Amino acid sequence: MEKPPPAMKLEDLEAERQIDPHTPLPLPGQEICERYEKIFTAAVNDALRERKLTRQTLPNGLMPLRDHMRAAGFAFTIKGAKNLQLTSEMARRAEMLDAITENSFVVWDTSLDTESAHWGECMTMAAQRKHCRGAVVDGGVRDTDQVLNLGFPLWIRYRSSNGMLGRFRISGWQTPIQMGDVFVNPGDLIFADIDGALCVPRQLAVPILERAEEIAHGESDLKRWIKEGMSAVEIVKRGGYF
Repeated sequence: MEKPPPAMKLEDLEAERQIDPHTPLPLPGQEICERYEKIFTAAVNDALRERKLTRQTLPNGLMPLRDHMRAAGFAFTIKGAKNLQLTSEMARRAEMLDAITENSFVVWDTSLDTESAHWGECMTMAAQRKHCRGAVVDGGVRDTDQVLNLGFPLWIRYRSSNGMLGRFRISGWQTPIQMGDVFVNPGDLIFADIDGALCVPRQLAVPILERAEEIAHGESDLKRWIKEGMSAVEIVKRGGYF
């Protein structure tokens, strides 16, 4: 009798993907978000690089709807793809919106859809009602004037009048997703400004914040040295950078 083929050993991978978005943090969530919003993504990126985390930048094509938008929050992930079926789609969409939590940051993986507008005025209003801090959508927006008037921080790829219904369908939320090279787990820290969006693993949200604050503060000395006429070589010798 032949032996059956060995079973695949997936326990470690399963455990890695089973992320608790409510894992306790050493500081209140709102304080963490507000402190991130006082710095800038470049400082956070540099802090991540020091820990060898060099692939935490969401795709570079994601741009703020208005240049000076800045927001930080905890990832509320959404997954969807092109789909022509309409049955129960609106009810499912409403269920997703009601699941959004305070201090969250919507991160929407559209499976690289380039046709639909995934975000709009009414969705913005629903998210704001839940005290959502922002959204990064790997897709499109419509009702652009109205969304701008609502002052909601939003990062998108394009604008289109195409509604999702009959073109696109949400398949799930609060599940691990991938955007570009970045794995985003529910509850990770998302921070975005004019230079794009970053994902900070939840367990590192506070250590990365504290180091990024140090980096941002240190740049004050660097700028002062430049203004005083110090040579670039001397600045680098003192620990500065360009």
